[in-house]
Amino acid sequence: MPAMRRREFLLSPAAATLRIGAGERLRLGLDSYSIRDLGWKATRLLEYAASLELDALQIAIPGELESQEPAYLHKLRNEAARSGIYLDTAAGCICPASAAYNPLAGDPVQYLLRCLRLSRELGAPVMRCFVGGPDDRRSGRPIEALIEATLKVLRSARQQALEMGVKVAIENHGEMQSQELKTLVEEAGRDWVGVCLDTGNPFHVLEDPLQTYEILGPFTLTTHVRDSVVWEHARGAAFQWVALGDGCLDLRALMQAHAQLCPRAPVQLEIITGRPPYILPYWEQEFWKFFPRVRAADFVRFVQLARRGYPFQGAMMIGGSGPQPPEFQAALRRQQQYDFERSVTYARTRLGLGLRERSRT
Repeated sequence: MPAMRRREFLLSPAAATLRIGAGERLRLGLDSYSIRDLGWKATRLLEYAASLELDALQIAIPGELESQEPAYLHKLRNEAARSGIYLDTAAGCICPASAAYNPLAGDPVQYLLRCLRLSRELGAPVMRCFVGGPDDRRSGRPIEALIEATLKVLRSARQQALEMGVKVAIENHGEMQSQELKTLVEEAGRDWVGVCLDTGNPFHVLEDPLQTYEILGPFTLTTHVRDSVVWEHARGAAFQWVALGDGCLDLRALMQAHAQLCPRAPVQLEIITGRPPYILPYWEQEFWKFFPRVRAADFVRFVQLARRGYPFQGAMMIGGSGPQPPEFQAALRRQQQYDFERSVTYARTRLGLGLRERSRT
């Protein structure tokens, strides 16, 4: 089948629906970071998810909670149940050796346990957290030091976490390649630690997101799913995050991998737009000191992905790194909501995601 005709076929409603057995679909949800600049708290986020007939919601804790009192948390839990929405939660960095760790959080073990307790009260069976970020990878410090510091925290919290019954999902956050995160999870213990699989962050570590699914899919408890463009650049490659359907990723192949490898994990859309392209200067020797163990076969796979790709061709407002004029801030807030909602539409109509799609037919 010619490439264009094949793409049209894959995007047609007849080819769209992904089943995971007995007529079930993958759950479709909102990661609240998609609309971060709106500043909504958990109650409003839950109302919004329900208004879009989503199946799942990931909220940031404690920042998006109006209160940490049990009565409020139980009310939120019950409202999610009445709305038919699965809740999971998102904590921050748990690695004290990372530049991303917030010293105001105090002792990392106690921070992890506090967030797990909040998750338990909310009825969330999974809590996302992360080790570091791309800056950690490029700091010159071996990634093994971050992994060891994180394992120390996890081992110290293990017994109490098991008693609470909430699993930790560590995100591939631009600091670790999939094999490195896989090793961390296996050493921490798969009985309570898994993965929050992000489809946009693999580019930071020279990975094809489909390869990320192949390696981390069996460990995945929750997700951050978005589209991206990636293309060749004079210094190596460049990538940019875009709304679902605006990129050059084979989203259907990604969702087929999801359905095969982690069908119970919700597809939490984390749509991040409004950021400039990111350069990966892998034709420069200095770059490679941060990636001493990349396999040639994996790098070739990434280069092939970049060669097939292309820059973003649509319209997007790019926010600056400093304070923005009020009208710019308003436009960025509107763009976040607009891009998220059209991504939901794409996920339903082109990929067949969402348990509640049948209520619309």
